[in-house]
Amino acid sequence: MIRGIASSSGIAIAKVYQLAVPDLTFERKSVNDIENEITRLTKALDISKRELEKIKENARKSIGNDHAEIFSAHLLVLSDPEMITSIQDKIKTDRINAEAALEETANMFIDMFKAMENEYMRERAADIQDVTKRVMAHLLNVTFSDLASISEEVIIVSDDLTPSDTAQLNKQFVKGFTTNIGGRTSHSAIMARSLEIPAVVGTKEITKEAKNGELIIVDGINGDVILNPTAELISLFKQKQVEYKNKKEIWAKLKDEPTVTSDNHYVELAANIGTPEDVNAVLKNGGEGVGLYRTEFLYMGKSELPTEEEQFDAYKSVLKQMGDKPVVVRTLDIGGDKELSYLKLPEEMNPFLGFRAIRLCLERDDIFRTQLRALLRASVHGNLKIMFPMIATLDEFRQAKSLLLEEKNKLITEGIKVSDTIEIGIMVEIPSTAVIARQFAKEVDFFSIGTNDLIQYTMAADRMNERVSYLYQPYHPAILSLVNNVIEAAHAEGRWVGMCGEMAGESIAIPILLGLGLDEFSMSATSILPARAQIRNLSKEKLTSYKDQLLSFNTADQVETFIREKFPIK
Repeated sequence: MIRGIASSSGIAIAKVYQLAVPDLTFERKSVNDIENEITRLTKALDISKRELEKIKENARKSIGNDHAEIFSAHLLVLSDPEMITSIQDKIKTDRINAEAALEETANMFIDMFKAMENEYMRERAADIQDVTKRVMAHLLNVTFSDLASISEEVIIVSDDLTPSDTAQLNKQFVKGFTTNIGGRTSHSAIMARSLEIPAVVGTKEITKEAKNGELIIVDGINGDVILNPTAELISLFKQKQVEYKNKKEIWAKLKDEPTVTSDNHYVELAANIGTPEDVNAVLKNGGEGVGLYRTEFLYMGKSELPTEEEQFDAYKSVLKQMGDKPVVVRTLDIGGDKELSYLKLPEEMNPFLGFRAIRLCLERDDIFRTQLRALLRASVHGNLKIMFPMIATLDEFRQAKSLLLEEKNKLITEGIKVSDTIEIGIMVEIPSTAVIARQFAKEVDFFSIGTNDLIQYTMAADRMNERVSYLYQPYHPAILSLVNNVIEAAHAEGRWVGMCGEMAGESIAIPILLGLGLDEFSMSATSILPARAQIRNLSKEKLTSYKDQLLSFNTADQVETFIREKFPIK
């Protein structure tokens, strides 16, 4: 048995399909016909663009616009004048073949992005690698493995899966996958959950151990991979497959049921979305609201800022689809760690802690005011709540709220209707904010805890850095103490608290958060029904009685062991 990270639930039993790595070796050559090399490069780029447009469209149909936007980033790389001009200049100046110029230029950009200490920039490096391989294959006339043409039941085994690999998977035949590297927040893991196929990532050694055609079991519930299973194990896991299928059928019956504990305490289960198209999955899975609408997708993959009308249409669409259910919209969280090429932001040594989110919006209030106007105009079409990200000080919140109220008054003066019931809140993702939550609670309408950042900032550990990944501990006493402080502060002032980080949908975290008094859990849409089923079997009163004990533990392991023993997942 090989252990990995359970990144998409379910159990798959099928034959190994080793994803072949194409041979992209070439010889660096001096050339005389410069124009021919540039023509070859242009042709390879054009073919790659057409392929990616097709993959993007297939991804949009199978896994939604949110994930398909990854390929907008890939297409931007292929159209990036700085990169393309650098390759062409290298061909001309060094008089070398297109393959060598492509590799040397791409490696320069990849090394630059890999050296940056934040998740988004490292993803840019992966994007450039993915795109470069495709262009190189066309220069060399090498064929990629065509995952879309798989016509028998298999489990993909690979070092990693690129976004373009994952987008081509046909779940009718690809029953699951397992990789050497990756984590729960990697592109491939997120896409696997959208496709609802089992996945185990981060095994470190699966490609060395697995052989093409042999039988393999991927347990995406516990994070185990079994090669050449015995007849007894196959029988056991087939039974587990049946049990999991039965569970899903039971969960499906809860779609229109309220989320209540066994002692009749109600909490709200909401979903995180990135585009209006994602709302369908929220409703299909019984979501009681949208706990996080990431508006930055409106700004990415474009050559200019979205207009007020474009934003208004998107916000209106989400609100109308959700009816009277709450929709929490996070204002623009971009800049620094999420670049927009058309904004020309200065480079920073540590952009993840730099000029981004509310910091950018308060300085570039022209951008911020446009978004606020669009949101306010859309507010009459549903139950809108507005949330400011990356708030570190009360002054930042007051400034942001002041701009919002200014734009509201302008619209009313113009005769445009605006809802009078918009709640205004903040994301709690900076430790300083969690520490003085009582002061914030006197002025905000709600909190939403962003655990992805709160954990890595509190533990000083980049969650995407494998060397320090052991420090990314959601159940660490320091994290639980901060979460508890935020909830107690909010409730003391009559405010509600949600959570929109990965932690909100984890089966170990749910009993802890219920015991601490969390009011709203926001997660991926496919996690809602399993979470609802789990919550219906838990007693809020019993969990609350364990609160002091949970907060007294010294380590994350002690917390997790306690929860597993007291509240085993059924």
